[in-house]
Amino acid sequence: MKRIALDLPKIFDFSTELGVRVSDVNYGGHLGNDALLSLLHEARIQLLKSHGFSESDIEGYGIIMINSAVAYVSEAFHGDLLTIEVAVGNVDRVGCDFFYRITRKADGKEIARAKTGVVFFDYARSKLARTPERFKTTFVHT
Repeated sequence: MKRIALDLPKIFDFSTELGVRVSDVNYGGHLGNDALLSLLHEARIQLLKSHGFSESDIEGYGIIMINSAVAYVSEAFHGDLLTIEVAVGNVDRVGCDFFYRITRKADGKEIARAKTGVVFFDYARSKLARTPERFKTTFVHT
């Protein structure tokens, strides 16, 4: 089986540290794939909050995740402190991608890399919305 390849951007907009909780560990004794997505969600929320946004209010619009991809590199275990770097890229007319690099803080070993795609959504009108200008100016790197 061919592994997916996720090329990461050179610049990351944000970094946070999150611990692997006992509830994040699966029957194999390591970080579960569902728990990793939850940790990525937390990191994305923290990134947005650091710029005065939330997932439900980015200049009046919310976001909806439309896809995700994860490439696992090595295991993480209960008690590991993970560094999760987040970058925003591929900003277009109605959405963008969030890229993640997950490493173990103790030794810098890469655990995984991931991407989640989102679109902006006007919940009041129940339709897609244009990418807000302040979001673009905050995250589009030239």
